[in-house]
Amino acid sequence: MALVIDLKPNEKILIGTAVITNDSQRTRLHIAGEAAILREKDVLKEEDADSPCKQVYFIVQCMYLARNPKEYHEKYFKLVREIQTAAPTTTGFFLHINEKIIQGQYYKAMKEAKDLITYEQELLHNAQQA
Repeated sequence: MALVIDLKPNEKILIGTAVITNDSQRTRLHIAGEAAILREKDVLKEEDADSPCKQVYFIVQCMYLARNPKEYHEKYFKLVREIQTAAPTTTGFFLHINEKIIQGQYYKAMKEAKDLITYEQELLHNAQQA
């Protein structure tokens, strides 16, 4: 079964290591096969990974796009330990993310990492209010 993606005018999508930019009209793509696929809105640039949890998302994104995702595992798990030491309440998020990583479901791990970023933002907001 093919994945169907509707692209807005000028929207970008990553398929494998290729960046595809849509023309000025809406386009519908039917994609069959195994390849990492990311919409532009889901891509986090390294320079925008300006918080610990955004760095987690960026590393998981790298795993998803990499031919050898395990090359990022050491860096990822080191960062996880640091975050959990500073904020033990993040443990539940990491249990879900780690489960997806272990299963090789990196895209799903990225979705879980988005929830972690939202939680981090709530923590920072609450700290500023105190």
